[in-house]
Amino acid sequence: MAEAEKRYAVITGASKGIGKSIAIGLAKRGYHLLLIARSADELYRLSQELSKQFNIEVNTLAIDLAQAGAAKKVSEWINQQQYRIAVLVNNAGYGLWGPFAELHLEEQMQMCQLNMDTVLRLSYLLLPLLMMEKQAYILNVSSTAAYQAVPTLAVYAATKAFVLSFTRALKFELKDTPVSVTCLSPGPVDTGFAHRAGLDAFSKMAEKFNMQPDEVAEIAIKGMLNKKSEIIPGFTNIISVYANRVLPKAFIEKMAAGIYKT
Repeated sequence: MAEAEKRYAVITGASKGIGKSIAIGLAKRGYHLLLIARSADELYRLSQELSKQFNIEVNTLAIDLAQAGAAKKVSEWINQQQYRIAVLVNNAGYGLWGPFAELHLEEQMQMCQLNMDTVLRLSYLLLPLLMMEKQAYILNVSSTAAYQAVPTLAVYAATKAFVLSFTRALKFELKDTPVSVTCLSPGPVDTGFAHRAGLDAFSKMAEKFNMQPDEVAEIAIKGMLNKKSEIIPGFTNIISVYANRVLPKAFIEKMAAGIYKT
């Protein structure tokens, strides 16, 4: 493929977990990659592996997307290098577990910065490039927690509800454009999320229900390319989301509080 014809997929949180698996899945499909995460070493190893295995170009940017101004730096990097963007995967995010009043406010605000603000800004800043393609895609990663309030994961669940609502609205707004927008809402995935959130005790129980990142990524990519609005991987997770829609909210919140009270 000639240099001018190269199309890239931008993936945040690409060094591990679902982001890494999505990178591998898109590499298999011939996409060139722009991988973004905090760890330069992990990004370098992954870029070397994928470029050799799939004969694609892989470029990386090590940056903490939870910091103010990070999305603008990503956009400037992409524009300065004149990369042609066909896919944007807003995957980077994390959760914090504990009563809202007992968690540090600044840590919760940083989580909001990454889970919501960065998703919004990258979508806005990169949309003009995506609109230049015959067909382009945005994949925003939410969670099954988006469909309910979750005591002790109150802010995390709220940020993911934002991602879901934002994605559905954006899809409608862009329905007559070349850009298709999809929301991925996985349940428990074997990514280390529970440990990062401070839920080590819960992680042992979650192992019984965990899906593997590669499995989730493959479902996500297929759904994205088929222009689905929402993707909920796993039958158990689909049933859970349906239950959240039909059962009383107070009952669901009481159940959730019991699950995460560890």
